[in-house]
This record gives sequence, C-alpha cells and structure tokens, in this order.
Amino acid sequence: IMSNSTGARIKWVSNHIPKSGDTQLANMSLEEMRKAGSFHKSFPQYAVTPLTRLFGLADYLGLNRLYVKDESCRFGLNAFKVLGGSYAIARYIAKETGRDVSDVDYAFLTSEQLRETFGQATFFTATDGNHGRGVAWAANKLGQKCVVRMPKGSTQTRLQNIAKENATVTIEDMNYDDCVRLAAKEAEAAERGIIIQDTAWDGYEEIPTWIMQGYATMADEAAEQMEERPTHVFLQAGVGSMAGAVAGYFVNRYPEHPPKFVVMEAEAADCHYQSAIAGDGKMRMVGGDLSTIMAGLACGEPNPISWDILRSHATAFVSCPDWVSARGMRMLAAPVKGDPAVTAG
Repeated sequence: IMSNSTGARIKWVSNHIPKSGDTQLANMSLEEMRKAGSFHKSFPQYAVTPLTRLFGLADYLGLNRLYVKDESCRFGLNAFKVLGGSYAIARYIAKETGRDVSDVDYAFLTSEQLRETFGQATFFTATDGNHGRGVAWAANKLGQKCVVRMPKGSTQTRLQNIAKENATVTIEDMNYDDCVRLAAKEAEAAERGIIIQDTAWDGYEEIPTWIMQGYATMADEAAEQMEERPTHVFLQAGVGSMAGAVAGYFVNRYPEHPPKFVVMEAEAADCHYQSAIAGDGKMRMVGGDLSTIMAGLACGEPNPISWDILRSHATAFVSCPDWVSARGMRMLAAPVKGDPAVTAG
C-alpha cells in the first residue's frame, strides 16, 4: 500500500481468482487482430503512434527499459478509442452487406456504391468522452449518423469535440452505466439504430468483441516497435475492454512466456479490483456517481468478455486515487532530464 500526503492510498491485490475456460482468448488471436490493423491502415489519416522510451525515468526507477505508448496523436483525436469504434462499424457494415471485413476498407466505406446499396444507419453509444468521440468521428468520416449520450459530470469541452463530428450528443443526469442502458434502449427503438458499446451483456457480445479486436492495432504496433518481449504491461481499465484486448494479444503473441499484466483503475470505479478482492471469479459492480478526474475510467461494471481474459491472465489489480493520475501526468509532461515530454490525460 502506498499513500501520499493526504493519506489516500494506492491499493493492490495479487490475482488469485480461479481461471476461466479462456473462451474469449481465441477472439484475440493474432490473425483476428491483424485484420483490424489492415482496416485501420486503409484510412488516409492512419499513422503509427510513438512508443516513447523513457531512459531517464527508467534509470530513476531502477528499470532496464520503460516505454509509454503515446496515443495522443491517434487520428488527431488524442485517444486510442477510435480504433475500436471504427472497426466495429466496419464489421457491422461488412456483415450487413455480406462481405468479409478484409474487403471493407476506407475506400469502400466512403464509396457511392455503399451509399446506394447500404444507405445510412444510426450508431448510438454512451461515453465519458473518448469512445464516443471515436465512434462519432468514424461515423462522420464514413457518411453514417451518430447519437452519443454522456453521463453527468462530463465536460462541455468533451461534448463539443463530439458535436464537431456532426453527432447528436447530450449530457444526461445519470452515471455512465445508466447512460449505456439509455443508449441501448434508444438504438433498439430507432429505425436502423445500432448500439456500438465497448462493454457487453447477455445477448450483446459480437460488437464489443469487434471493438476489442480494433484496440489490438495499438498492441501490435507496440510489439513491433519494441526490441524484445516486454516483461510487464500496465493497462488502465474502465470496463476493461482495452486491458483485456491488449492482454489477449500479448498472451497469443507470447504463449510460452507472456508478460505480467497489471490492471490499473480509478478508486471511484474500481470494479475489477473489487472483483479480485472477492476472488471467486464473479464480477463485482461499483455504483454511485463514480466521480474521478480519470473520466474515461469512470465505469462501474466490467465487460464480461474482457473479464474472462483478465481473470485468467492478469497478475495484479490496482486501485488508484486521483493523485496517482495527477502525479503521473505531471511526471510525463515535465520529465526527468533528457526524456521527451509526453502530454497525456
């Protein structure tokens, strides 16, 4: 346990949860993940994001090597989330048009042919910011419609960034998990409405799986940018989709010697940590306002698809007070002498 001057503590627990049957790991196979990478590379805006090596901070911490995958320049949206939302939209349109996703690239999705044969659908989602912005950006670029619902406490800046992508967006008087339920209900009632959500529930597993596969483009880039296999991978978790996707990718890439995975959460929404404390394999939910400066992690219900992977392959789960994130941001932005600055949320 670590604490700062206010007494707020970092809490962690080793993973002693009974392993699952690994029913989801095959969905994160390298073959599946690289289909997503090929799709993303078809966008004119695509570029590999930096894997920044921090020599000075590694030396300060007594580590051999330390890297940060800097997603602040991903498609100009400052976040990795667009990788999942865009790929899920592509997979949905591929399925609706009877095509393999390998044949559904940016050129096809923006073609007059698709407009004539498929027309427009409306993609609904709930978000704390980055996921909704990514879905809205992809829908806008691909000539589709988008409706975004945000939980109370969301900033006007985040709302405006989503609105710039021609999306219908509102801030609702409810927490994130209730916003998810609202968006799903609206999608079901709308003509040609589809919910694009990075969490899953009974009867809604396909699209969240596609979103997770989309996140693996980031992991595949990082693996190719490194000189050797990483020993430890630190992954932030809201619902856990990114954490499960990246862990699944590295387990499949290095099946004999996978890295150790440490899952980090905001203390106000530490549902994975609470599930690990319980230790019986069942997911635990965290309710209330989920108030934290780590807005993108303010999710109180784990994604059961990613949980199936994390409960079997995570080494530890960590619950972080807000000062941890604030200090980390400052350390990256004002780094040890000689290290490049990384400006990230």
